[in-house]
Amino acid sequence: QLSGTVPPELGNLANLNGLDLGGNQLGGTIPIEFGNLANLVEFDLAYNQLSGTVPPELGNLTNLYSLRLQGNQLTGTIPPELGNLTNLADLDLRYNQLTGTIPTEIASLANLFNLRLRGNQLNDVIPPELSNLTNLEVLDLARNQFSGEIPPELGSLSNLWSLYLYGNQLTGMIPVELGNLTTLYYLNLSNNQLTGAIPPELGSLSNLWGLYLSGNQLTGTIPEDLGSLANLESLDLGWNQFTGAIPPELGSLSNLGGLYLSGNQLTGTIPTELGSLANLNNLHLGNNQLTGAIPPELTNLTNLESLDLGWNQFTGMIPTELGNLANLRDLNLGDNQLTGAIP
Repeated sequence: QLSGTVPPELGNLANLNGLDLGGNQLGGTIPIEFGNLANLVEFDLAYNQLSGTVPPELGNLTNLYSLRLQGNQLTGTIPPELGNLTNLADLDLRYNQLTGTIPTEIASLANLFNLRLRGNQLNDVIPPELSNLTNLEVLDLARNQFSGEIPPELGSLSNLWSLYLYGNQLTGMIPVELGNLTTLYYLNLSNNQLTGAIPPELGSLSNLWGLYLSGNQLTGTIPEDLGSLANLESLDLGWNQFTGAIPPELGSLSNLGGLYLSGNQLTGTIPTELGSLANLNNLHLGNNQLTGAIPPELTNLTNLESLDLGWNQFTGMIPTELGNLANLRDLNLGDNQLTGAIP
């Protein structure tokens, strides 16, 4: 692995079109001389120990297709000059210590399909102008300090595959416009301060593999429309303030591997339909107000590895058939009103 600093003399290589020094132990700052590499197409200094700021001079590299600086210790703000990189398709600044706002100039990068800013200290609101990035496939703004509401304009990003906004301080309701993102595979809005109900329109996201809304202040009932998400593999609505019953329609999610509804105020019984989820590995319904007996149909879930029904108001006996769940590693039935012997 390379160590030391990045030589500024590399900025003299006028014909260079690719510079990849990623995954080393290079320290120091990014030389401003790199702004002279007018033919550069690929620029990768990811996963080093670089400090200092992102040089505004990089905005001169108008042929740049990919700029990867993730996994360093870069500080300061994102230079608005990066908005000059009209050929840029991939911008990755994850896991640094960048502060300030997202410059609205970034929204002029019409060819951008990857915008990854996760794990910085960026703040203020998410610019609605990002909706101009119509080719965007990945928008990752997770683990920052963004506040304000999720811009409804993001619902016009018709090519988006992944939207990661988790771990911020976002407030307000989930925009119904996100239901227009029909190409979406992953939607993660967890660990914010979102309020209101889940828009039923999210049930239109027919390609969705993962829906993560945990750790917010969402209220209302769980929409039965989520039962239409036929490709869903993980549904995490835990640690909100949902009320009402668990929709039996969730039993039709035949690809579901994880169902996480713990830490809400759900009432009623466990729908027997959940016994149809043959691929389920994790079923977490703890810390609710669920009642009735534990349905014997749950013993059909032969792939189950973790079953959490603790801290509810279940009554009756523990189904002896639970002993047949050979893959079960974690079973929590504590703090209920179950009777009889332990099978």
